[in-house]
Amino acid sequence: MSDTPSTGFSMIHPTSSGGQASVPRHLGVTHPVVAKRISFYKSGDPQFGGVRVVVNPRSFKTFDALLDTLSKRVPLPFGVRNISTPRGRHGITRLEDLEDGESYLCSHSRKVQPVDLDRARRRPRPWLSSRALSTRAPGPAPGPAPAAPGVPRAPRRLLVFRNGDPGTRSAVLLSRKVTQSFEAFLRHLTAVMQYPVAKLYATDGRKVPSLQAVILSSGAVVAAGREPFKPGNYDTQKFLLPARLPGIPHRVRRKGNAKSENRKSGNWKVCIITSDLPNAGTSSQIYIILYGQHRSSAPIYLYGTDGARFQAGQEDIFTITVGDIGTPFKMRIGHTNSGLSPSWHCKEIRLQSINSGDEFHIPVQRWLAQDQEDGDICRELPLLTKGQPILPVTVYEVCVATGELWNAGTVANVYISVCGEKGDTGSRLLFRSKSSCNFSRGQTDTFFLEAVHLGNLYKIVIGHDGLGPGNGWFLGDVVVRDPTTSDEYAFFCHRWLDEGEDDGKIVRELYAKGNSIFSARQKLELQRKETWAAESWKFVKGNTVQFYSRLTRGFVRLHPDGTVDANGEKTDKYGLFDVIFNKGNICIFQSHEIRHFSLALDNGSVTGMAGGGAPTELRVLYQPGRSALLESALVPGHTVAFNRLGRIADASAAGYAELSREFVIFVKGVFYNSAVVLLATSLCQALCPQPDGTCTGAGKQSEKSYWKVHKISSGICMFESVKKARMYLRIKDGRCDGAGTGDTDCHFKIKKNLENASVSLESVKSPGLFVGLQPDGQAKPVIYTKNENVYFYPQVIQFGRENPMGMCATRSQGEEKIQESKNHKESPAESEASDPLCSTAAKETRHAQSSEALLSEDAWKVLVLTGNTGTQASVTLWVYGDEGVTGPVILSKDRPEHLFLPRQEDEFQVEIRNIGEIYKIRIGHGGTRGQPAWSLRRVTMQHIKSKKILDFVANACLSPIQADGDVVCELPVIREGQPIFPVVRYHVFVYTGQLKQAETEAEVSLCLYGERGDSGLRRLHKSNMPVRFQRGQADEFEVEAVSLGKLQKVLLRCEAGDESQYWYCEKVVVREPGAASECTFTCERWIPYMSQGIIYSEIELYLQEMQINHQLKIQEEENDGDWKVTVATGDLVNAGTTAVVFLCVYGEARSSGPIILGSGKHQLFKPNTADIFKINLKGLGEIYKIRIGHDNSGRDPKWYLEEVRLENMATSELFCLTVESWLAEDEDDGDLWKEMPIVTTGKAPLPVVVYEIQIHTGKKLGAETESNVFINLIGTRGDSGKRRLHQSKGNKARFQRGQIDIFSIKAVSLGTLKKVLISHDGTGPGNGWFLENIVVKFEEEDRSQNVLFPCNRWLDEYQDDGKTERELLAESGPSAGGGVGSAVS
Repeated sequence: MSDTPSTGFSMIHPTSSGGQASVPRHLGVTHPVVAKRISFYKSGDPQFGGVRVVVNPRSFKTFDALLDTLSKRVPLPFGVRNISTPRGRHGITRLEDLEDGESYLCSHSRKVQPVDLDRARRRPRPWLSSRALSTRAPGPAPGPAPAAPGVPRAPRRLLVFRNGDPGTRSAVLLSRKVTQSFEAFLRHLTAVMQYPVAKLYATDGRKVPSLQAVILSSGAVVAAGREPFKPGNYDTQKFLLPARLPGIPHRVRRKGNAKSENRKSGNWKVCIITSDLPNAGTSSQIYIILYGQHRSSAPIYLYGTDGARFQAGQEDIFTITVGDIGTPFKMRIGHTNSGLSPSWHCKEIRLQSINSGDEFHIPVQRWLAQDQEDGDICRELPLLTKGQPILPVTVYEVCVATGELWNAGTVANVYISVCGEKGDTGSRLLFRSKSSCNFSRGQTDTFFLEAVHLGNLYKIVIGHDGLGPGNGWFLGDVVVRDPTTSDEYAFFCHRWLDEGEDDGKIVRELYAKGNSIFSARQKLELQRKETWAAESWKFVKGNTVQFYSRLTRGFVRLHPDGTVDANGEKTDKYGLFDVIFNKGNICIFQSHEIRHFSLALDNGSVTGMAGGGAPTELRVLYQPGRSALLESALVPGHTVAFNRLGRIADASAAGYAELSREFVIFVKGVFYNSAVVLLATSLCQALCPQPDGTCTGAGKQSEKSYWKVHKISSGICMFESVKKARMYLRIKDGRCDGAGTGDTDCHFKIKKNLENASVSLESVKSPGLFVGLQPDGQAKPVIYTKNENVYFYPQVIQFGRENPMGMCATRSQGEEKIQESKNHKESPAESEASDPLCSTAAKETRHAQSSEALLSEDAWKVLVLTGNTGTQASVTLWVYGDEGVTGPVILSKDRPEHLFLPRQEDEFQVEIRNIGEIYKIRIGHGGTRGQPAWSLRRVTMQHIKSKKILDFVANACLSPIQADGDVVCELPVIREGQPIFPVVRYHVFVYTGQLKQAETEAEVSLCLYGERGDSGLRRLHKSNMPVRFQRGQADEFEVEAVSLGKLQKVLLRCEAGDESQYWYCEKVVVREPGAASECTFTCERWIPYMSQGIIYSEIELYLQEMQINHQLKIQEEENDGDWKVTVATGDLVNAGTTAVVFLCVYGEARSSGPIILGSGKHQLFKPNTADIFKINLKGLGEIYKIRIGHDNSGRDPKWYLEEVRLENMATSELFCLTVESWLAEDEDDGDLWKEMPIVTTGKAPLPVVVYEIQIHTGKKLGAETESNVFINLIGTRGDSGKRRLHQSKGNKARFQRGQIDIFSIKAVSLGTLKKVLISHDGTGPGNGWFLENIVVKFEEEDRSQNVLFPCNRWLDEYQDDGKTERELLAESGPSAGGGVGSAVS
């Protein structure tokens, strides 16, 4: 999917469901900052440590100049083209918008991926990094332990070759001085190499575009001027010979041998013969390691200067010196997997000692290739010495268990070295397991390592290279099985290998624990300790708890007669116990109802005992699964137990399976109002809001993950971030995040899970959708399936109050933060002393009763006087000022049945911050919960400190069934007896379109926006027509609001439950009484609508005269590169489609990738309609073609496309592309895609070429396939896209054994064909396929061209290398007028 988002043209940004948009504040005059010091980070890359830039008028005269400079310092594929605030919500387009000392994100597209800035700031600067990352290196060397704080690490050494001249080289230290910027580094290289250096390349020809790429290189680069890369023998190992590969022990001498080595005794002649099989030669660099009785040699790289080495059928001879290693007993040979063709087939190796004349002949006959055999790129071979037993070659089974924590998995490359008494395996890449995706959370992957037998194993070295978006890894343990001896070795880890977690190491040494049974016991003990640490808060003195039995499905209860059973209901008053004593994990549980009784174990029997004593002391022993045993502290081994019927178990009871000894423990009052809780997702992780507004379940259990509970009603709460006030957990528009504003999207029903004491959070607004977690920990809405991804384990940091005294729980204002209460001095109670946050609980609750102590300069008292009719509905308040708006604020208390009673005045206290001079309020209710009608007489607001009073006289009946049916009213501020702005009754005409099924029965709401704020979201339910929103009908409604001034836009929302309720709105017309004109807002589209796979239920419409010009002006300023795309569907019968439509745009610089325009299932692409979208094509360069098509999904996917128009919204440049063709498998040419060239002034368009594709299926047994086959042609001018080959000329059955199938596809000229991608989907009973070759024939520029793509391989999950997709290269360049050899028939 493209990074450039696709949206409907009319939609800018949907607002919250409350329909409230911030009113722009009046900005005061500010003095310009002479110099701003700003940090810039890379979008989506926490590994990038950021760059600091000083911005002043002298350094950057324009914003584009800043973008160009950042493009050289921040490694992005297409340079820095967008700067946004850390949450990605606001784009920065001017130098004046940058603030001194702040941080921003850089990206190459409008799509911004968030970054944990705290983590990125902690990363060491590149010149202090001791780790070199390379996907081509044999493995990551275990780095030295991190230096102590303040101690700099040694600068890294880099080898620099001159382009085309490997003999000219220099070693450079990457110090802070020379790595201030990429340009500074190039200047330094110019001075060192003594010739102009303008570009850098890797030794295999890849461009090194930035300083970050230099830091992450494999240790060597090629320096070039303006000329292109010149291949050469850039032998890095020759000059940067490491002391050892990862996991290989250091050299050791024999004890007592203080003499220097006799170098002559270690001279060997090595003869290596490469097989003569096809593609047996390699472009990689070969190394060998010899193991002797004394020690092993260092890796010895075999290189030469007289031509290519290790080619097919070739014998290469070398002389090496290894020193005195003793009698050799094995050797390892491998390569670095580098170059264009790294695979290698070794035939045999001969070793001869130059001194002693001893010879070893080692037949190999094995592939060293990741796509051949077992995928290993090194082999271990035993050496037969006279009089010594030969060591067997053993295939070790390595089981790697990834932890259960969220985001525990990794996509990085993982390496391991297994060490035994007879050497080691060397560093091996673990990449072939039985799992489809290696190292996923909670998964055990099994790998096989072939090595000469190591004897008894004692340790492993395991790590990863830190590459990829999810590179951190939580390793559980590793088990290595030796099939030769049947021994099993367990290596326990249970730690992060992550630069941003734990100690920051990504390589660890693990020592054997003897066997897996010992490891399992150790793992169990650790899990018990972690569980107690996570659950111990429940047993703080003063808590009230319940014990639930999974076996009896009842709660433990203590009756007045002292008997105990486990058959209680959750609401049973005898099932509550108070913790009255706590010392470590020993507690006394006193009956909450019968105060003189406590739960006790007396002579092994469970009973209620008066007066306490030793029998009442119970030890809590947590087990895996968050259940606990209650053991007698007096008699260890005696536990509280019940039989299956819930009765006390006696000595003659059946086996353990028939007894209930484990209990799930619940705490009373977890979600009381104003409580502060942690929503744990594992034993050490919690749900945590991120800086960009998203939420992750992989957060640390720290203050950043604290949530304040706002109780709406029984069982329904909101969760406000403690660290980010006014940010609420919510589910909205298919997303789950922490960017809620406190509206109904943020209301959650608490579903308690008895089996594990967890809770699940169900959206009140979208019943059936729960807060869930993806494997990487990111929050998303999910359907409840009893999976662990919807389980949250609450931990109370600070208890709330069931009945707050005189306090309201305002959801968008919030009370004082927890940390502010720490400033008040008070002696903590015994239970508070153990946790600093617990001591704040009492403080905050007590000070909440004093408005002078609690409320600040922004505190207001709100008095609401009810008339003759009260209400039980939820009442909400908004307050508007000339600099902003506060709201919605719920006027509520824990006992709402006592609020808004007839002729009663209710008092609340709220905070109103930074909105300037107040000019109006809006007050209303939800119209639900008994007696929705409400008679409101007056609202009075008094500033607590200044005593300023604002009086709002209402005398209104707010009822959905009386008067005008409105449940909201707006009241202006009265000044000198007159309202400062009049109350206006707007007449709103809503026109439903003439399209088929345009009508709806769904709820429709509208919000008017003007220069003086908005009307709020109002339900349109009192129409002048008997049935609302019918096809072709105009409905009239009235909206009463304080005058909004000149109208600017309206927001429409349609709450459609299913597709049959979708609504086609033509336009909205608003008339203001007394005004000479009316305001027209054109819609002409279906609501809800889909954009980029997300369904939106609301849309913003602008005033008709400014619909295009005004919107384009905004978009031109904020989103350079925006294009308007109009897709016209024909007016033929069944011309519309139910499929998902994609667009791909090609430019001279790059292509956009597939952009989802939308789905016909959501009322798009209907017959005789034109659908309008907005896409961003920044960075593509001059456009030369487009491709449009669909995925053939839905009941009626075929589509008649009439025309596509592209308009540059900045320059008004317009391209009209006529199609007038079916995109359907059973119409015209059967293709689902169409390509059209762009016609520009003064430049001839590229021709559309018909490519004839001949597919030659092999003659091997079982070569045929019934799967769907796809092809993508790739040339010098782009690609054809992935096309399905389904209409074979002359053959009813496609891809049969020995058969030639001919297909044709149309595409804008691809230039010279370079390669094809051929694949199949594996469907059908015979899904394997043996492809012999592909021939592509086409005519262009008055000549015929044939191109051959040989294959001769299986595309089969169970044969060859298991791949079902292959990239085939052209055998030779296209030839004119004929074939390309005998292979073409």
